[in-house]
Amino acid sequence: MQSSRRNPRVNHDELVVVTVSGQIAHPVARANPYRIGYDGVPRVLPGTGGIVINKRIGDHCVGLAGDHIEPGVALHNNNREVIGPRDGPNNALITYACVGNRARVITGPAAGATGIVTGKHGGVNHVLVDFPVKILRTLQIGDRIQIESVGMGMRLIPHRKIALLNLSPALLWRWGITESDHAIQVPVTHLIPAGIMGSGLGKSSAWRGDYDIQLADSRARKKYRLDSLRFGDLVAITHADNRRGPLYQRGFVTVGIIVHGDSTVSGHGPGVTPLMTGPAHCLKVRQDMRANLAQIFNIRHPVIPQARRTFIERDPAHRYVNTVASPHLAFNTGGYVY
Repeated sequence: MQSSRRNPRVNHDELVVVTVSGQIAHPVARANPYRIGYDGVPRVLPGTGGIVINKRIGDHCVGLAGDHIEPGVALHNNNREVIGPRDGPNNALITYACVGNRARVITGPAAGATGIVTGKHGGVNHVLVDFPVKILRTLQIGDRIQIESVGMGMRLIPHRKIALLNLSPALLWRWGITESDHAIQVPVTHLIPAGIMGSGLGKSSAWRGDYDIQLADSRARKKYRLDSLRFGDLVAITHADNRRGPLYQRGFVTVGIIVHGDSTVSGHGPGVTPLMTGPAHCLKVRQDMRANLAQIFNIRHPVIPQARRTFIERDPAHRYVNTVASPHLAFNTGGYVY
């Protein structure tokens, strides 16, 4: 076996760079402003879309007075096609964009400013982009942002059992991954059991969004330190296979990035966009609290990860009583330890 080395080998010469674009999406409200929490309490909270100025990658995503908060800028392509599906342009935007791609503002007062793609949010079908606060305050709803998409079709050489999804070469090379002949080792901040993954299950593709970590169970939340999650954290989901959509599969692991914030709604929580998936003996993970997109790209210093109560626990209206069906319930993490 050869010694470990950085910068895993990829099929770089085969990759194609394609520009895609979208407009900054306005938040969309439902007819009923209330969201019913898993504690039975109705709440009115900010949600998806728009420009989030005070929450960026590197900030806490748990305990916010918000629901599915998307840090930075949310993009949606509002064009309509005359051939194929009418939402084809947005389908292309959310498929082509990869985490770590360069984004550039091409209209409005902030034209010329550059940022970075931080993830994809399924369901609402947004691509998320981070910019400095000064730029976020200058941007306008409807401004167009263009992305140099590259990463589709990328594969590791010779690790053919590991699939790459939504991942740019720029992030792959900066991540701090080490490689041997038979496996790669990837830094992550948290290990998450597949048994607590929720909304997003049942999709046929992991290329167009994310799926959520349920945080309602306080024991699981504390056991896996999920109350310290941050936007931009690189995390590992054990016993999860995302090659053809989210699937519980023993012996597999999926590594992804935290893209949106926690939720009060049953089955929802912080969202994970998958970046790589494969057998655990080929795709090994190690804990490193520096494994956050903000730090990897030297964008800003992430906050120190600290345990935080969920918004439901902080809310005086909270009347949820945490019950556990069996005191013997446990999650198998496949032998991973910190």
